[in-house]
Amino acid sequence: MGRWLVLGGTRFLSRAVAAAAVAHGHEVVCAARGESGTVPDGARLVRVDRDVDDGLAPLRGERFDAVVDVAIISYRWVREALAELGEAAGHWTFVSTMNVYADLSRRHGGVDDRMLEPRYTDPVGPEDFGAYGSIKVASEQAVNETVHGRALVVRPGLICGPDDVSDRFGYWPGRFARGGRAVVPDAPDQPCQLIDVRDLAEWIVACGERRTTGTFDASGPSTTLGTVLDEVAAAVGAPDLQRVPMSPEELIAAGVLPWQGPCSLPLWLPESHLGVVDRDTGPAWEAGLRCRPVAETAVAALNHERALGIEREREAGLTAAEEAELLDRR
Repeated sequence: MGRWLVLGGTRFLSRAVAAAAVAHGHEVVCAARGESGTVPDGARLVRVDRDVDDGLAPLRGERFDAVVDVAIISYRWVREALAELGEAAGHWTFVSTMNVYADLSRRHGGVDDRMLEPRYTDPVGPEDFGAYGSIKVASEQAVNETVHGRALVVRPGLICGPDDVSDRFGYWPGRFARGGRAVVPDAPDQPCQLIDVRDLAEWIVACGERRTTGTFDASGPSTTLGTVLDEVAAAVGAPDLQRVPMSPEELIAAGVLPWQGPCSLPLWLPESHLGVVDRDTGPAWEAGLRCRPVAETAVAALNHERALGIEREREAGLTAAEEAELLDRR
């Protein structure tokens, strides 16, 4: 078994990767501030702060068979990790995003699609989050330049399941379990792809063990929004659940946003972004990626929703009052 470093390891994907590596029998070090959660049982926390100069100093001189970096939106973090740890790492995984592509409306695209122009400076505040894809492009470049021949670049789509902090997929299990009349987008044929965080983590660990290299779009099989919502409803929906379809035009006129944010309907997307949920992920599946049924993810997501409190203030979805106002229009 090997010695693994997860840059992070205390929340969502990085924590799931650390847990999967522990389950595979590896010695796992998680490098994080330790403020957003705990590391999985069996992993060891080394406290670092990537926001400060020389923040990775506690890892200096360490050697790892595999390193996994899930840096969300910081080119500096990626460069400094590579400079500190890249030379001695046996394998390096960088988790990027499907938002690196220049044309997000293009469906069935692959990893050779045209990408955004790279950005080599970090965001200046929350309002600068639009730089996300461009910073990931620059980060990918840095990874491939520094650890060429030892690098796996993973471009996931929507990651969901237990411990998700985005509230996107989890909105639907929580809402359907509550029952009654539930507003849904009248777009059943819209393409849809998602991946359970546990499946993505398991694949990342397996790729590190096999020393898999290259760039992959990573998500579940192509399906439709209608099918996903059917599967969620069948898995966790209350007996009195009644789905009320509303057209995209109605929703937009009422101020409902697609995908994420306050007063939104998650998983619903405009034509301009359908390429994010309709990628060619065949190469990842050929490389061993496997995904569980949506129903299993829905059950796990519902348990997470209930632990947090379904009626809490959310990052995505409709409040009960917002939904009632929409239903009153009918």
